[in-house]
Amino acid sequence: MKPFLLLATRAENHAADAEYASFLRFGGLAASELHRVRLEAGPLPEVDLADYSGIFLGGSPFNSSDPQELKTGIQHRVERELAALLDRVVAEDFPFLGACYGVGTLGRHQGAVVDTTYAEPIGAVEITVNEDGAADPLLAGLPSSFAAYVGHKEACATLPGSAVLLASSATCPVQMFRVRDNVYATQFHPELDVEALVGRIGTYRHAGYFPPEQAEEYMERARATVVDQPEAILRAFVTRYARR
Repeated sequence: MKPFLLLATRAENHAADAEYASFLRFGGLAASELHRVRLEAGPLPEVDLADYSGIFLGGSPFNSSDPQELKTGIQHRVERELAALLDRVVAEDFPFLGACYGVGTLGRHQGAVVDTTYAEPIGAVEITVNEDGAADPLLAGLPSSFAAYVGHKEACATLPGSAVLLASSATCPVQMFRVRDNVYATQFHPELDVEALVGRIGTYRHAGYFPPEQAEEYMERARATVVDQPEAILRAFVTRYARR
């Protein structure tokens, strides 16, 4: 099988490694089947799409909607590289799934308004799948509503004109969309289970997602939830697009 590519931007080694492990686990992939590039560590190498089955974009501490003058040089570089890659991905309708940061990145690439209107605190929310979502191969077999983990400072305030909305939540209307037939983004994290979320809370307690003194409360709240459906989206993506 041709490997999948994971594009990552987390600077903390333990967070980056935990994210990689989650994509391996829920994608049903061996390490040899998921090539990771940490964009925060250096420029994106030349990507020949023919070498891969598909591309994942993981979550990020970056926010697409931050004022340009407040973005670091690394963030500007990463955004330029991802935009250039998405030019090819969308043009070729190449399999792509961006989680959380993917909504802002793909949304802005496609002309959506991305801002802080529909930010959601870290925790579980109820995702509702619409009619188009129920007919989509990545959501096939999932219930019409399911719990998923979120935690984001920005979201799509408007759906890109080129996109099909697949799922929403009460607090964030754009939770999952598709561009063309094979290019996807989710606002929620399909790669997170409860322990992975607890780890993220510990890592990012001072990142402005919640008051740092409340980190333990957020961890306990997470441990009290049952989130076991979104991981099927990763497995469906791998199953559908794995190429020999």
